[in-house]
Amino acid sequence: MSEKNREGKRAAREKLAVQREKQKSRDKRRRALIVGASVVCVLGLAAVIGVVAANAGKDDGSESAGPIVAPSGAKGKDSLAIPVGEEGAKSTLTIWEDFRCPACKAFELAYRDTIHELTGAGQLKVEYHLATIIDGNMGGTGSRKSANAAACAQDAGKFPAYHDVLYDKQPPETDDAYADENKLLDLAREVDGLDTTLFQECVKNGKHNSWVEKSNKAFFDGGFTGTPTVLLDGKNIYKDSSMTPAKFKRMVEDANK
Repeated sequence: MSEKNREGKRAAREKLAVQREKQKSRDKRRRALIVGASVVCVLGLAAVIGVVAANAGKDDGSESAGPIVAPSGAKGKDSLAIPVGEEGAKSTLTIWEDFRCPACKAFELAYRDTIHELTGAGQLKVEYHLATIIDGNMGGTGSRKSANAAACAQDAGKFPAYHDVLYDKQPPETDDAYADENKLLDLAREVDGLDTTLFQECVKNGKHNSWVEKSNKAFFDGGFTGTPTVLLDGKNIYKDSSMTPAKFKRMVEDANK
C-alpha cells in the first residue's frame, strides 16, 4: 500500500473519530435539554420514583410541616381520600392527581362534565387522592401548597368548585405559580363563599401540609407510577387507550342497572 493511501485512510479515520465525538457531545446536550425541560408526569423508573418519593413536597431547608390533620369528611385508609358524590353510589372512581400535572388537567377537562353528571345522578362517587409528583420532579412546592388549599376548601365544603378552578387556571408545569399562597387565595374568590378568614388562615398556615405529604407517600407505597392514576371500581381505566367519556359513562350506567 502506498504511503499516500495510508495517509488518506488515517486521515479518514481521524475525521470519523472527530465526527463521533461531536455527535456524542450533541447527544449529551440534547439529553440535558430534554431532562431540563421535561413536562412528563409519568415517572417510569424505580430509581427516579425513589428520589421523587424522598423529596416530593419539601421546601428547601424546611423542617417537618407539623401534625397530620385530615380535611373535614376525608374517607378511606388513614382518611386520605376526599369524597365527592353519594356514599351509596354503586360505582367508585378513584383518582390520584397533582394540580401541577398537565396530564391531570387534560383528563379533568375531558371527563369533568361526565363525572359531574354521574355524581349528580347518584350513580358515581369519586375519591380524590392528592399527590406532589411535580414538586419532586421539577422542584418547588406548588403541588403541595395547592393540594393543601384544596383540602382547606374541603373543610369549607367547597372542594369540587375549587378543584375545578385549580385546573382551569393551572400554570405551565415548569412555572411553580401555585407555590404563591396569594395566587391560591386569589383563585378562591372565584368560588362563592370560599374566600373567608378561616380559609385564608388554613392556606397560609399550611394546615394540611403533613396530610398531603402522607397522601403522596401512599401514592408511591401503592406502586403507582404517574398521575393521573384513574381507577373505576379498581380497574385502571386511564391506561385503556380505547376509553372515552362516553364509554366511561356507559360502564357506570351498566353497573347501576
